[in-house]
Amino acid sequence: MPGTRGEHVKSAADYRLSQLDELESESIHIFREVVAELERPVLMFSGGKDSIVMLRLAEKAFHPARLPFPLLQVDTGLDFPEVLATRDAWVDRLGVNLVVASVDQAIADGILVDDGRTSRNRMQIATLLEALESGGFTAAFGGGRRDEEKARAKERVYSHRDEFGQWDPKNQRPELWSLYNGRLHEGEHLRIFPLSNWTELDIWHYIARERIEIPSIYFSHRRRVFERDGMLLSEHPANPCREGEVVTERTVRFRTVGDLSLTGCVESTAATLDEIVEEVAVARVTERGATRGDDRFSEAAMEDRKKEGYF
Repeated sequence: MPGTRGEHVKSAADYRLSQLDELESESIHIFREVVAELERPVLMFSGGKDSIVMLRLAEKAFHPARLPFPLLQVDTGLDFPEVLATRDAWVDRLGVNLVVASVDQAIADGILVDDGRTSRNRMQIATLLEALESGGFTAAFGGGRRDEEKARAKERVYSHRDEFGQWDPKNQRPELWSLYNGRLHEGEHLRIFPLSNWTELDIWHYIARERIEIPSIYFSHRRRVFERDGMLLSEHPANPCREGEVVTERTVRFRTVGDLSLTGCVESTAATLDEIVEEVAVARVTERGATRGDDRFSEAAMEDRKKEGYF
């Protein structure tokens, strides 16, 4: 009889997915739902690690067809050259349309006024809203994750924005059983976050598994930096040192990338993906909390920007 001693009994096949496979499957489902439900989506692509993972997932979602939407980058004019080079490499490989919304151009067109005090990062808000409106985009995929910052932890996957592009965290739609409501009134749009349930460590595990091309500044390298507000910032003509600040050369890497005048790096010798995974696994501060100056202006800095229309 089956199951008696000495007999080999076949076990049932194990169809359970790994954590990364489950996250990948959920994100791909979100991409397909948005394209099926909304008329004119766009993917916000900075060339940073999260937007690159998002683009890789979109590529998988619609393979072998081309992406059914363009990419949109809001260029502050202070982006890291290594990030822009990686952005262009991805655009060329996939043959997709890249729309660049420039803060400098928005200033030249009178959409923005540069008062010399407002950061380029904050100027992205009006530049982004203008680009979404002029492009007629009804949904914008963003690479935000709930583990990054407490304001982003409040986000739904489908994040509703009113006719002014503003976000009201108290007036968002329920998403029970992963059912998404994509209904919109005239002038409204949605921000879509396919990576909502991913963590920084998940992102790095996925990059390592898929061998995804990312900017070189995520890896350990020598850089001339100075310390400000507990962060190491890059030496750059657009980011001059203040009195008492001293430039030194250190071995560093970036955990996140953005406006170079506000994005810090961390001292690190992690030069490979495996070493980065090991480093992130023991980190106790999120990448934004550790290295993004724009989140340090106040306790609610990110939430205030998001309410105005930030990513």
